[in-house]
Amino acid sequence: MLSALGTVVAFIILLGSTVLLRNDLNSPLFIQSLGNDIVSVGSRIVSVPVGWLSGGINNVDAIINAVSENDHLKRKVSETAQVEAENEALKKENAQLKSAAGVKSTLTTYSTTNASVVSRSADSWTEILTIDKGKASGLKKNMAVMSGGGVIGRILEVDAVTSKVELITTTDDSANRFAVQATASNGKTVHGIITAESGGTITFTQASSSSKLTKGTKVYTSGLGGTSPKGLLIGTVTNTTKDSFGLSDLIKIKPAGNLDDTSVVTVVKRSVTG
Repeated sequence: MLSALGTVVAFIILLGSTVLLRNDLNSPLFIQSLGNDIVSVGSRIVSVPVGWLSGGINNVDAIINAVSENDHLKRKVSETAQVEAENEALKKENAQLKSAAGVKSTLTTYSTTNASVVSRSADSWTEILTIDKGKASGLKKNMAVMSGGGVIGRILEVDAVTSKVELITTTDDSANRFAVQATASNGKTVHGIITAESGGTITFTQASSSSKLTKGTKVYTSGLGGTSPKGLLIGTVTNTTKDSFGLSDLIKIKPAGNLDDTSVVTVVKRSVTG
């Protein structure tokens, strides 16, 4: 008991003397100073790698976040481009559908069927295309096909659910040509057929009259070529010249139909005879 009390008293005296000495001295005791230096150096030794590690972790997090954000932005850019492409395709298809609806409203004595183009080979771009309608939809050979408000061809072959369309720009000599007509400036009706030259130019040949067709004259189907109805717009006259023999008129026609970027077409079904 006495020894414990003595220890406490000694500690109090030591503490008090240390405080008095610290107050009297201009600098801390050597032991205290040494301890402070050791603690300070130790803190620096520990803090430097910890700081580096912390900074490295922050840099890694920043890089990861930047990569993630970059990937997100790339996806957004890709999605935006895809949406714009889809919108552009839909706009074109919508315009063609509207045009097809306009054709249907004017052909009151004929029924029409809309179809989509499913294939068109680059090797036969001006010759043939394939649509997604066939016998099941009532399509038959030689039915006229329109796009963009004008005739672009006729049905060549018919399968159950697809059909091949022979374009008016085909240069095949065995192609079944459209019988057409136009009204000359003198009021006379000029009959003939449509043929195609290399380069996609179509001409009004075998004209039944010597009356010249002036520039801008509209050319229509005559209805004399089998299942093709009368009055479908083929195109407009661009100029009239003589053939290489100088015997007959060579009348060049600008097609009214959309032959370059066709995705939707209208097949015209003749519902009356005559």
